[in-house]
Amino acid sequence: MNNRTTMIWTFVITSLALFMTTLDNLVVTTALPVIRVDLGAGLSGLEWTVNAYTLTFAVLLLTGAALGDRFGRRRMFVIGLAIFTVASAAAALAPSIEVLIAARALQGMGGAIVAPLTLTILSAAVPAERRGLALGAWGGISGLAVAIGPLVGGAVVQGISWQWIFWLNVPIGLVLIPLAALRLRERHGPNDALDLRGVGLASAGLFGIVWGLVRGNQVGWGSPEIISALVGGSLVFALFLLWELRAPEPMLPLRFFRNRTFAAANAASLFMFFGMFGSIFLLAQFFQTVQGYSPLDAGLRTCRGRRCRSSWRRWPGLCPTASAAGR
Repeated sequence: MNNRTTMIWTFVITSLALFMTTLDNLVVTTALPVIRVDLGAGLSGLEWTVNAYTLTFAVLLLTGAALGDRFGRRRMFVIGLAIFTVASAAAALAPSIEVLIAARALQGMGGAIVAPLTLTILSAAVPAERRGLALGAWGGISGLAVAIGPLVGGAVVQGISWQWIFWLNVPIGLVLIPLAALRLRERHGPNDALDLRGVGLASAGLFGIVWGLVRGNQVGWGSPEIISALVGGSLVFALFLLWELRAPEPMLPLRFFRNRTFAAANAASLFMFFGMFGSIFLLAQFFQTVQGYSPLDAGLRTCRGRRCRSSWRRWPGLCPTASAAGR
């Protein structure tokens, strides 16, 4: 394959994989009331249906990128896709809320491997003069998946069943796995050594912080469990940052944060996702359980209330519901 063909294939494969894994962060939210009835789940079970994915995805995100640098980005990308695809099938077949939660955690593991590698694989395949355009499109695809997640989930649940939220990932994954193995070039990161101490500290620290955040409302923010998790996780993550400053081959070079654009972009993403993931669970429940809307109507209203409405003035027609409301 010539470089142009390789670049096109790389963009298509990584974009589809990114869209699929990012979509699953929020696609399940509008299906929660239906899942509650079908599987007899309580509020805690519904929370963990969302949080299990978020927890493993957040905790293993840095590790997924580091494994790709060490063992080969294409190899780990294919492994991550396989994990995500198998976990999606397991979620669709789940006979109980406990099995669904376990499958969602496995999905998060696969997504944590795939998502960061889509960026590194694409960046390495695109010439420097076109890299800004390619990475801008990469970011747009990720944002689109987040924005329409509740809408897609509502449409699938109302049109077919909640299981098809997960079944849809299976054929996509089965197509992407051989395509990635055949069309992507194998590359490794600049550091061959795996920063095991960094991996351990980052994973433990993020686990404590995320665990405390997702469990706080359930057991109480002043409980010993939450205080211990947040404080302990923060201390361990601080140790991770200190280690990365002195590690000979750090998994997260902190010098990147000296760049104001890089630091500001990451801070903006943090606050955006913090607010969005904190509200979307309650919105889905409120629209369907309290106001009695169907899953599709709830997804449309969630779309209107979030990104689509703010985008309407710049791109009319991007979200028909937001467009109609704006008029």
